[in-house]
Amino acid sequence: MGFLERIDRNMKKIEKQIEKEEQKKATLDQKLSDKSITKAKHNIDQRKIDQKIRAMKKRIRDLQGMALKEKKHIEEKQKKKEEKRKKKKK
Repeated sequence: MGFLERIDRNMKKIEKQIEKEEQKKATLDQKLSDKSITKAKHNIDQRKIDQKIRAMKKRIRDLQGMALKEKKHIEEKQKKKEEKRKKKKK
């Protein structure tokens, strides 16, 4: 179960990072509305933030796939153990 726990912990960490990036995006919009930055600067910075968020979301999807694969692997191991026990009883 250690591997699954690490995957879950990493997913939670990445979700927190996504929330921070969303906050950065909101402050960037606020700066634009206050006219402390130009529209071009806003677009460049927003594009960078969006790329980071997309990459983090992809990483979360990959981790979810790994977790699913690991759960299947654990279930298969348990089935094999049960089959061995049944054979020994016979």
